[in-house]
Amino acid sequence: MLDIATSGGYSASGAREILPQNVKPLQYDLTLEPDFEKFIFEGTVSILLDVFETSNEVTLNSLEIEVHSASVDIAGTKYEATSTEFNEAVQTVKFTFDKDFECGTQVVLSVTFTGLLNDKMAGFYRSSYTAEDGSTKYLATTQMEPTDCRRAFPCFDEPGLKATFDITLIADKELTCLSNMNATGERILESGKKAVSFARTPLVSTYLIAFIVGDLRYVETNWFRIPVRVYATPGLENQGHFSCELAAKTIKFFEETFDMPYPLPKMDMVAIPDFSAGAMENWGLITYRVVDLLFDDETSGAATKQRVAEVVQHELAHQWFGNLVTMDWWEGLWLNEGFATWMSWFSCNEFYPDWKVWESYVTDNLQAALRLDGLRSSHPIEVPVKRADEINQIFDAISYSKGSCVLRMVSKFLGEDVFIEGVRKYLKRHKYGNTQTGDLWTALSEVSGKDVSSLMNAWTKNVGYPVITVTETADGKSITVRQNRFLTSGDVKPEEDETLYPVSLGLRTKDGVNEELMLTTREANISLDSTEFFKLNADHSGIYRTSYSPERLAKLGANAQDGLLSVEDRAGLVADTGALAASGFASTVGLLSLVAGWKNETEFVVWDEITSRIGAIRSAWLFEEQEVQDALKKLQRELIAPKASSLGWSFGTDVGHVEQQFKALMFGSAGLAGDEAVIAAAKDLFGRFAAGDKKAIHPNLKASVFAISLQNGGEAEWEVIHQTYLNPINTDEKNTALRNIGRTKDPKLIQKTLDLILGGSVRPQDVYLPMGGLRSTKEGTIALWEWVKIHWDEIEKLLPPGLSMLSSVVSLSTSGFASEGHVKDIEEFFSKKNTKGYDKGLAQSLESVRSKIQWVERDRAAIKGWLNESGYLS
Repeated sequence: MLDIATSGGYSASGAREILPQNVKPLQYDLTLEPDFEKFIFEGTVSILLDVFETSNEVTLNSLEIEVHSASVDIAGTKYEATSTEFNEAVQTVKFTFDKDFECGTQVVLSVTFTGLLNDKMAGFYRSSYTAEDGSTKYLATTQMEPTDCRRAFPCFDEPGLKATFDITLIADKELTCLSNMNATGERILESGKKAVSFARTPLVSTYLIAFIVGDLRYVETNWFRIPVRVYATPGLENQGHFSCELAAKTIKFFEETFDMPYPLPKMDMVAIPDFSAGAMENWGLITYRVVDLLFDDETSGAATKQRVAEVVQHELAHQWFGNLVTMDWWEGLWLNEGFATWMSWFSCNEFYPDWKVWESYVTDNLQAALRLDGLRSSHPIEVPVKRADEINQIFDAISYSKGSCVLRMVSKFLGEDVFIEGVRKYLKRHKYGNTQTGDLWTALSEVSGKDVSSLMNAWTKNVGYPVITVTETADGKSITVRQNRFLTSGDVKPEEDETLYPVSLGLRTKDGVNEELMLTTREANISLDSTEFFKLNADHSGIYRTSYSPERLAKLGANAQDGLLSVEDRAGLVADTGALAASGFASTVGLLSLVAGWKNETEFVVWDEITSRIGAIRSAWLFEEQEVQDALKKLQRELIAPKASSLGWSFGTDVGHVEQQFKALMFGSAGLAGDEAVIAAAKDLFGRFAAGDKKAIHPNLKASVFAISLQNGGEAEWEVIHQTYLNPINTDEKNTALRNIGRTKDPKLIQKTLDLILGGSVRPQDVYLPMGGLRSTKEGTIALWEWVKIHWDEIEKLLPPGLSMLSSVVSLSTSGFASEGHVKDIEEFFSKKNTKGYDKGLAQSLESVRSKIQWVERDRAAIKGWLNESGYLS
């Protein structure tokens, strides 16, 4: 490939902006010293370079770094840089010397610099917390992925440029210093500070480098052959026992599963007070949001426990898939994230079979993937990425959820044992190296004897997925299946419907499931002994929707009640019917008729999907006439309240993990739909809580009790929730309060909630939480958008476009609408803004709004008629 140098010091490799390839790093020697008073850090880095082209220039990535000196050692002679050129647009620094370094030699580049210990949760940054004595304390930590290592030190910040690292941290003697590797030495300097040196890393990409300096405490388990620790700020460390023990067992499980030992000498996991993501898989030093690592059985509920387990296991899977073997460029992000997501469910099922995670996979991961990928503004799993500002926008449900769904589909197709054997071969072949998607397909093909690449390329290289339309022949002996592109908007153009996917049909009949049936053409006819009972996509492992006739849908509804459909089948049937109704492939009346007949359903995940789909209708109809909104609320209440009552809302020691979540779901859904018994119970619990009994509300019910009490209360309830947010018993309760404090129609309380967001008490990482509550009402949705327009400059400063959180704020504040007037207002506002860094999120939000507009216009009269005929419209 011919590389053409640009004025920015970058090379254009295809469409990618990459560094010039005249040199490549082999080894970094890095020393950093954070200053918690000036919020800066001093650093030196020496990089051993392999020279591939004779040159007198070195270009590295650097951002918000002040360079003091740069020199190069050539065969023992030191040469100072004659010029230093920064290019902020492409985030590089170029050093020029008056001596060439020859191709085939090695030189050492040394740089001294000062960086910003910023508050943007990127690079080497500061995080604050309130100490036990009430004072504000700071720790210094890192977040390098995807392209923020360049904020910490000048480096070759590309995943394919792996090197080894020797790291030294200088800090006050009483502070803890951590990095990827184990500490190998500590010496006291003349300044009185200590210098902690760490063992050399294996070959690793820059985005996985990490270091932390702060006052930290830890818990440790000796269950595994290496130290496994969970660190937190003082007073929180004892909430780390669950994650610590789980991590040790998970590492052992992954070692056995992958037939490859964990290669580092320790595993540290650290709860960071300010953290933009959920967690980051830095090799040997994983960082987390506090709520995604720490857990206390007495103060947090079952859903939190499952979330913590999944996040911990996700990050540990990365230690092999992503860290040991790394994608060569960011378009392969899904290799990291899709696999770690699939592996977290796989391992969670191994450790907690009673959680039935593969059932909830259908309503969680699969639906997240299908929801986003049903938009035109979605993207392929393997999406071309050329610039740093584009990378953050693909950390989404396509890379994570659709990626994992593709892997689940492959594992089903090949068989789980064969799939794992292929993964082992892939890891052993490419350890410490970089790969592309094709490398995984090759390994899987070799162990299975099947052409995995030809099967999977359509799924990874194309945007979208199909809807399979089923037509029954008159003689009742066969069905015709036809695939077409599915769009949430329902208006597929011919040029958008050219991809033919290899679809595993998974045909369920009374004789069992036929896993061998594949649809690789546009249309096919399938013979059946009888069409009395059949269903496609058994257990919903396929990435597609299925559209049946109204008559067949009614029969499947009855089949579900007769026990012929699995839990996954029933949940998936509701999900497909809901999505097809929203897109116009079917009538929403069909969905309402289906779920209205399922009052005797017994499984949590099915009810989870039913409540989700009713919630989607209510959300889309949020701006419709009040009597229709009230009727939809009544439908929800009459459908769910009997189940909530029969399950009850007490939690004895004999209540299992899934049942805890089931009780909580039904209680909250019935109460928010106006069930008087639940409202009375919520008010009683809230009253006792407000009076000082902090254990009055079970952790599983706290979110619902807060929401129901505020929805049916006023300023007094808002203030109790506000004080809970300010003085919580743990981070989980703090987030619960913040998520629900906006659930009010009172303009005064809406404004008080909005004032909180930028008022100083809400961390930048959490600004989206109260926005979700505000979105629950028409009044809050309107007020939130108006507030965002007024405070946009402050929001953009708080959450720079280069970070993914701004895109979340844009989506939350715009996607709740369902009118052309609001679409025009949103478009007009952003037409005057530079949307670089969140343009995908904005496009997806607007597309979702337009789809809702079409849905409401199409089904407005039909839904009103059905509600009237069914007795819900008074």
